Amino acid sequence: MTAREQPAAFRYSTTKDGRVRISWVGSPGGAVTTVAGTAAARLIDALEAAGTDAERVQRLLARATGNFKRGNERRPGGQHPIHDK
Repeated sequence: MTAREQPAAFRYSTTKDGRVRISWVGSPGGAVTTVAGTAAARLIDALEAAGTDAERVQRLLARATGNFKRGNERRPGGQHPIHDK
């Protein structure tokens, strides 16, 4: 198993059988999710294409876990484009 260190919240490692294990820094339970099959192959390709762009790697990992911004988070000062009309 090889591991790559990222400076932010998500980390990942790949296994010999082509799976990608994604973990959250400081998570007591270890892996957040494991991606396998063709989805894992696509993720590995995207991660390799991202290279050393840590921000892009973090976005890819967040999307793979399903934990990424959907545009509906609260904004500072309670401003929300839909509710403030």
